[in-house]
Amino acid sequence: MAQQPILDHLYVAAFFLGGLLMAVGPFIIAHIFAPRSTRNISNKTRQFIECGVEPIGDAWIRFGIVYYLYALIFLAFDVDILFLFPVALAYDSGFVIRDFVEILIFVGILSLALVYAWKKGVFKWERKTYNPR
Repeated sequence: MAQQPILDHLYVAAFFLGGLLMAVGPFIIAHIFAPRSTRNISNKTRQFIECGVEPIGDAWIRFGIVYYLYALIFLAFDVDILFLFPVALAYDSGFVIRDFVEILIFVGILSLALVYAWKKGVFKWERKTYNPR
């Protein structure tokens, strides 16, 4: 019976080390495989190219913030909706009005965030034109 707490601690330590390895591992791998010398690299290699398309203009073009706002709103609602699944399973024991009111308050606060973003004009997609300097 005394071995169960030791086994639990080993599980926690293994998960901690695995998480640490997942967080630090990419940095270690990038450091190992990164090129050390830049003297053999041409100017074409140093260009910022995405998807093989030649860049237009310099790298300091202003991008529309709309993309980032959509991503943040999606992320917020995605995480909140994922929260509702375990809540629904926890409230599976029977219909209790208090639980239903708690869920309504949670979804109501989410809806207020959506209304706030709508009023601020986040969902207006204004087309930007490229203006070279």
